Amino acid sequence: MIQDIGQGVYHNEYRPVPPSPESRVLSYRGRELLLRWEGSHISFLTYEEVALEVPEMSECWIYLFSMEDTSYYLLPELPAEAFEGASWEGIQTLRSAVPRVEAFAGVTGLQLHGWYRSRRFCPACGRPMVHADKERMMHCTVCGQIEYPKICPAVIVGIVNGDRLLLTKYADRDFKRYALVAGYAEVGETIEETVHREVMEETGLKVKNLHYYKSQPWSFSDTLLFGFFAELDGDPEVHLDDHELALARWCTRDEIPEDDGISLTREMMRVFKNYRPASERADCDGEIR
Repeated sequence: MIQDIGQGVYHNEYRPVPPSPESRVLSYRGRELLLRWEGSHISFLTYEEVALEVPEMSECWIYLFSMEDTSYYLLPELPAEAFEGASWEGIQTLRSAVPRVEAFAGVTGLQLHGWYRSRRFCPACGRPMVHADKERMMHCTVCGQIEYPKICPAVIVGIVNGDRLLLTKYADRDFKRYALVAGYAEVGETIEETVHREVMEETGLKVKNLHYYKSQPWSFSDTLLFGFFAELDGDPEVHLDDHELALARWCTRDEIPEDDGISLTREMMRVFKNYRPASERADCDGEIR
């Protein structure tokens, strides 16, 4: 998944220290990111480059996070023409970019960029917001309003009916590949209640025996995803909410398409597709158990 960055270590503790020359700079223009792109390999500008080419903007930095010993900083929209080989690229290019550490940094920075941009003024009284010194927080010195980064909890649900998995396709979206039932948690409900509600709303099905799989930060949409597998409880006939979904069908493991995507949805589909009962698995001697 996109947060799987090999041996890299993501340090998200807030440490607003000044950048060093080799620090990386993340600069966004809407949902585009300034970077150098060679094939599928990406790299970001260094602070040294920015300070040399546009010194008037180099002091506008906001500390974001660190990967191992390399720190990343957010700067306002920079002039791409000032940096040889740099260009604005759509954020979706990070889905297939390498190294994975840089791809993860780029999309995580986008989430923080969006939050900072939307919190310049106090939502309660309209006065300018101020950065906190000791934590990643914005506050209003007039009315005391406090704002933390926006994180939206949501569920991904793999609904299992024997040897079949329910695959869906979204309605009225550019994304046309198969997906799983998904949706955001509402105020006042547990994440398990979200699973039951979203499944019922989108498909008319009931589920039981929820099994938590794993979570994923999905900064493309400010979301923290919680993945569950759940067993069908009762009638398998789907009653589709056609405002949310264009299709929902039960698929056997062989019918699930191969897909090496970086999302929790794709991984859960692969896990179900490749699962074999213990009676069919070979032991280390090659014998069937």
